[in-house]
Amino acid sequence: MTLRIDITGMPPERLRFAASPLAELTAMLHVLAEPEHHPQVAAWAADVWAGLRPDLAERLREAEFLWRASQADFLLPARPRPTLAEELDDVDRIDDETYVSAALVTTCGNRIHFTSPSPLTDPTARELALELAQARGPRQEAFAERLLADPSAVRARVRETLEACGPAFFDTAWADSAVPLATDLRVKNDLLTRKGLGPVLAAVSGAVALAPDGDCILVDKLLDKATTAAGTGVTFIPSVFGRPHLAIVHAPGWHPVVQYPVAEPHPAEPVSLETVTLRLEALAHPTRLRLLRTLARGPHTNGELAHAWSLTPPEVSRHLTHLRRANLLTTRRDGRYIRYSLNLPALTSLGTDVLAAVLR
Repeated sequence: MTLRIDITGMPPERLRFAASPLAELTAMLHVLAEPEHHPQVAAWAADVWAGLRPDLAERLREAEFLWRASQADFLLPARPRPTLAEELDDVDRIDDETYVSAALVTTCGNRIHFTSPSPLTDPTARELALELAQARGPRQEAFAERLLADPSAVRARVRETLEACGPAFFDTAWADSAVPLATDLRVKNDLLTRKGLGPVLAAVSGAVALAPDGDCILVDKLLDKATTAAGTGVTFIPSVFGRPHLAIVHAPGWHPVVQYPVAEPHPAEPVSLETVTLRLEALAHPTRLRLLRTLARGPHTNGELAHAWSLTPPEVSRHLTHLRRANLLTTRRDGRYIRYSLNLPALTSLGTDVLAAVLR
């Protein structure tokens, strides 16, 4: 499971390390949508939710698909600006077809990119987008319907929502993040100058590396994908609130962007050897690891997992049994379905390397 970013012929100056207000706001919004993924800032998330105006809280829930399981690509800028307003101005310059395609990935899944034909103009593509969104839930379906019916109105509402986050919580949190972000950028740019690309990539994350022949950047992610940076370069954006995730922009036609955490979480308290053995045995099978990484994006039913990985429901059930026996899953009944989720405290107690591997 590797994302390959082709950098053949890329000039060194096109590798950029820079902080982004919009990318960090996106990381904060992900924390608010999935606080259990980020125990180190869960108290912050609870305080923010408690202090939000009801109308802003509803707006965040309405658009949370843009940053919940995966970020819409336009929220991770290829050319970071000093202010949130400047970066939102850049988003406004994106054409409707590109914006809608990026937004639909977050409601329909990342296996299909609605580029050509556009669902704004092609009835078949539109029907497929709505069908995929409907399968994910009523909120996803409603958002996709509004987006396809009136993209200008949705774009304006999303911008207004992001701007409203400034005085509500972002401005203070962004100011508090200034020192660790600036420190990380200073270290990374110095390392790049003194030692080159390979060492600085290793410093970004253990999941990022330079290929032996130096022609591509390798990133450990959920799916095998490939993109190119030869003509555009690669942007690396540090994040305080994004820990432990690696968020990657890799869709066709987009400038590759890697948002990485500035530091790793502190080691967890040890658990018993028997528990560790049981969980490691459950994680040893590659299919079970893939299922866990899928569940890191949100709750899924047995059937949804089977569809995502082209498995039969009985096969998925057998793997889920192993994971449940190791207490790595939680369940919630939803009508006649059972939705499976990660047991993040159990995964955390197993170790930060395992946690980071699953959550990225």
